[in-house]
Amino acid sequence: MSDTPRKILVTSALPYANGPIHLGHLLEYIQTDIWVRYQKMRGEHCTYVCADDAHGTAIMLRAEREGITSEQLIDRIREEHQQDFADFLIEFDNYHSTHSEENRELSALIYERLVADNKIAQREIIQAYDPEKEMFLADRFIKGTCPRCKAEDQYGDNCEACGHTYTPAELIDPRSAISGAKPVNKASTHFFFKLPEFQDFLTEWTRSGTLQPQIANKLAEWLDAGLQEWDISRDAPYFGFEIPGQAGKYFYVWLDAPIGYMASFKHLCERRDDLDFDEYWGADSKAELYHFIGKDIINFHALFWPSMLSSAQFRTPTAVYAHGFVTVDGTKMSKSRGTFIMARTYLNHLKPEYLRYYFASKLTSNVDDLDLNLADFAQKVNSDLVGKVVNIASRCANFITKRFSGVLASECTEPELMARFINAGSDIEAHYENREFAKAMRNIMELADTANQYINDKEPWVIAKQEGQEQALHTICTNAINMFRLLVTYLAPVLPETAANAEAFLNTRLTWQSRADLLLGHKIEPFKAMMSRIDTKQIEQMIEDSKEGDPAIKTAELTQPKEDETFAEEIEFPDFAKVDLRVAIIEKAQHVDGADKLLQLTLDVGGVKKNVFAGIKSAYKPEELEGRLTVMVANLKPRKMKFGLSEGMVLAAGRGKKGIWLLAPDSGAEPGMRIQ
Repeated sequence: MSDTPRKILVTSALPYANGPIHLGHLLEYIQTDIWVRYQKMRGEHCTYVCADDAHGTAIMLRAEREGITSEQLIDRIREEHQQDFADFLIEFDNYHSTHSEENRELSALIYERLVADNKIAQREIIQAYDPEKEMFLADRFIKGTCPRCKAEDQYGDNCEACGHTYTPAELIDPRSAISGAKPVNKASTHFFFKLPEFQDFLTEWTRSGTLQPQIANKLAEWLDAGLQEWDISRDAPYFGFEIPGQAGKYFYVWLDAPIGYMASFKHLCERRDDLDFDEYWGADSKAELYHFIGKDIINFHALFWPSMLSSAQFRTPTAVYAHGFVTVDGTKMSKSRGTFIMARTYLNHLKPEYLRYYFASKLTSNVDDLDLNLADFAQKVNSDLVGKVVNIASRCANFITKRFSGVLASECTEPELMARFINAGSDIEAHYENREFAKAMRNIMELADTANQYINDKEPWVIAKQEGQEQALHTICTNAINMFRLLVTYLAPVLPETAANAEAFLNTRLTWQSRADLLLGHKIEPFKAMMSRIDTKQIEQMIEDSKEGDPAIKTAELTQPKEDETFAEEIEFPDFAKVDLRVAIIEKAQHVDGADKLLQLTLDVGGVKKNVFAGIKSAYKPEELEGRLTVMVANLKPRKMKFGLSEGMVLAAGRGKKGIWLLAPDSGAEPGMRIQ
């Protein structure tokens, strides 16, 4: 590291404010957080910002369905996102929202500079229009019968049955997925960014080392095929920022979303004297700017975004790092199989550092997909973290505490071995910097094997029973504790909680620069268990709780901004008629030991007693529920849960810590009545 710290600004893609975080999203934020923590640990001036992507038709429609404003919806989702990230030990310097004054001002500024640079065009287009909802419809808001295979209920751009692509006009019997009305064609003036004029700029920029080779090669195909102008406007009604001087016209969500990086940083600059916005975003900036994103949104970040920035006289990214998708047990994440796992569901069963380490052990600098093999996950955590790393301290610390008053020996008797551990930091350092986390983890675990072999060979538990071997015991355990200290130092970006616990135990700070300074004649604290093994039952219960239809979890899916959220798939009346909805009285309600969200309800359904676990603990106290009438699904197949047998489901609306309301029948209803 040079004497002058690097000035680095890092971002992750902005999660869409329309649902919870799941494990597929967490790959990116964990990858970014590890890289940022490494930079900060080395003393670099590294800043990590993010925000919720809070605009678009999907958010507007969802808020409308919930009977709240779009602002209320995005505020609630943002709070949930921040809690999930914090609980996964992801540490932002600032977490903001694209629905902010900073973003409004910057979006307007960039647009006005694009206009001044003659990079905005206007022209009339014909779009499908919902006459009942009085709004234009994106292709994904239109459904109908596929013109090729005649499959019904297909979206307006492609058929999920046969894979055929088409325009909404080709659909048979098209209808609005929002109101059910038949769309009509209607003209509207739209605004377009003249992306083709950046062909030469992008050809050079994408090959300048800013992108991974796989991504640069893919973009070369798109560039060779020719770029198209990009529609950056949407018509009212729309939740977003109105285009300056254009009443009823709004910026498309993907225009102001990446500007959200700038806005979040500007919001932070207003509160920190050590940060200057222009120093990081000015056209001549010498600071470093890195975007971590998923490979599915590379066109926005490596075509539109640098072109906009260049035209608007701002700097372009130093690099854009793309990652692949997450699969679970070799296949796409699935709600029916229980492998579409929400962040909160995972946290209800397992420690966040387990997933952080497993992702780190698989991550490379490439764009490959990453498979979360659950059996391998448990084995790797138990073997590497519990069996190797933490085990080193637990095997030797008690000897130091009980036999030497907690003070380490004053000399190191294995200088060559210790030098090997210290010098390994150079390779590990390079792997972190280059995002080759898997290589770093392999190097660290090789050192852990060496440390454990050293303890096995020296057998301190045998020496402790021999007379006259106090000095040997003292130095052996001191050497082992120093090896443990170096291992946890190298793992600190991945395991920040364990590192903090190790600092308390070792009574010292873990820094990259001080790794060569051995702890000798140093007082340590009594050792406390730092990590426990994963029980396969924990994983089994997590999978069970993630299966579609579980009443105790939130199953909404979070995607990147797309105007494609509709109501659930239509069902026929006979399907609905199978659901037996009954009035029930809550005879007893009580907390469930070990459950963060569940209450155990004893329901009286016309003389029949039902035991139900309901995920409503955040909204109700047990004593508030007893004696109340509610509605339950009485014929739901009983399901064995970790806490007992659940024999039905009570109906509730809303989401959030307090935004849950049990459905209750009108006065006069009696337990056991069927709801017709």
